[in-house]
Amino acid sequence: MKTATTVLVIALVGAVGAGSYWLGSQSRGAAHSSAEASRETSSAAAPKQRKLLYYRNPMGLADTSPVPKKDPMGMDYIPVYEGEDEATTSAGPGGAGQVRISTEKIQKLGVRTEPAGMRLLGKTIRVAGRIEADERRTFAVTAKFEGYVERLHVSATGQPVAKGQPLFEAYSPELVSAQREYAIAMQGLEAMKEAGTEAQAGMRQLADSSLARLRNWDLSAPQVAALMKSGQPQRTISFPSPVTGIVTEKKALQGMRFMPGETLYQVTDLSAVWVIADVSEQDIALVKSGAKARVTTTAYPNDGFEGRITYVYPTMKAETRSIPVRVELANPGQRLKPAMFAQVELGVGGKSPVLAVPDSAVIDSGTRRIVLVQVGEGRFEPREVELGARAENYVEVLKGVRDGEPVVVAANFLIDAESNLKAAVGSLGGHAGHGSPAAGSPAAASAPPAAPQAKAAPVGHKAEGTVDGVDAKNGTLSLNHGPVAALKWPAMTMEFKAANASLLSGLKPGQAVRFEFVERQPGDFVVTSIAPAGAVPDTAPRARPAAPAASAGRSTHSGH
Repeated sequence: MKTATTVLVIALVGAVGAGSYWLGSQSRGAAHSSAEASRETSSAAAPKQRKLLYYRNPMGLADTSPVPKKDPMGMDYIPVYEGEDEATTSAGPGGAGQVRISTEKIQKLGVRTEPAGMRLLGKTIRVAGRIEADERRTFAVTAKFEGYVERLHVSATGQPVAKGQPLFEAYSPELVSAQREYAIAMQGLEAMKEAGTEAQAGMRQLADSSLARLRNWDLSAPQVAALMKSGQPQRTISFPSPVTGIVTEKKALQGMRFMPGETLYQVTDLSAVWVIADVSEQDIALVKSGAKARVTTTAYPNDGFEGRITYVYPTMKAETRSIPVRVELANPGQRLKPAMFAQVELGVGGKSPVLAVPDSAVIDSGTRRIVLVQVGEGRFEPREVELGARAENYVEVLKGVRDGEPVVVAANFLIDAESNLKAAVGSLGGHAGHGSPAAGSPAAASAPPAAPQAKAAPVGHKAEGTVDGVDAKNGTLSLNHGPVAALKWPAMTMEFKAANASLLSGLKPGQAVRFEFVERQPGDFVVTSIAPAGAVPDTAPRARPAAPAASAGRSTHSGH
């Protein structure tokens, strides 16, 4: 009995131990599962650390760095992380030379596109002109013999006259003598009716020569007929007006003596006038004879006079670099007076449709003309184009863009500033890529792989000039600089901002300097380096020591 009890106790102890072991195993498994789940949840909740690729220039220039650094203006380079959609240059197959921008960035920049299309590039050229009399309607009244002004019928300049109206009467001894010769010849011809044929022919020849002499002296047909009828010479001869118009010049005076060929009156027909417009050299190629023109004057600002271009003069005025263009127009009521100033609108061009884009789509660097073509959602391709004729707000494209392709017409300069566009443009002529550290350097061993980049373009524009004024309080200086070929600027005086106050120290008005500047924003020009004319400005960017990865990020600058 005692043995059976002992066996039963041992069995119970073993069962309890096995149950405890099973319960412990289950508890440890549950705890392990709970810990694994907790770790997975914690791992899912923790943000994935982004991989830093490189740092790009804050001004959008084609310059990157594998380590943090500053540009010549003291701004920190901006970090670019893997997977970012912010303004990167495509480098894969089919995307070489393209700029990719996120939809959100496109909306913020206000990017707008318009398709290139065929259109008439007609435009209106507005130039100044002056009213002039039609030279073909101006007549001079002269005498072909010597004589005296016997009587004036028109005695004032500006007096209107009709065609054939007597202007003055003249007495000439030569004229009276010629009339008498003709009268005698006619009388002799009458008396020799019974004479021989040769005698009559001689007298007829004398009469005809006398008559021709009178006609050469501008005796009118009625005056000659009266002389032949009466046989008595007239003491004076009247000079009629050759045209209906205005007496624009009067030199004849009562009783004055005049010589052959001397101008006594000038009569001008003002029923039609000329407008001589001065067209600038750059527009003269568009002006063609026969084109319509609209003329307005200060005297009649609400009235327009329609005319046509009849002649483009073959010479240029060197003083104004303009070519005269003649416009003919009717002058009813003679409201348009010679020597009036006029505003002329010339409709030119537009004979046949050409491929054109808005002029705002063209980025002109001075040496190349670039158009951004949208090739996909958020993807833009810079293309070099050849331009032709220009019209109001549009320019003809000869090469580089096809009909129907959308081009960026708004915010294209902002895309340039927000992206590495210069690297994409550089790929048009060869390999483009981001910079990378020198092989074998510590930075090359520790820095993340850099994206491809084109060769770094020169920073800013260089010029020479003299200091006109310095405003240290506002951080600006006025420079009288020479021509800047890269921007097609002539010599002029303008105000610049200084990248930092130290650039202004030591500058004095009248000092000759050499300087470098960039366009931070449209119309906002900043001097990044300046030195006396004999020295060379220090334009090399100063790098700073590498920062820990945990603190890398975009810095905020008041000047950017």
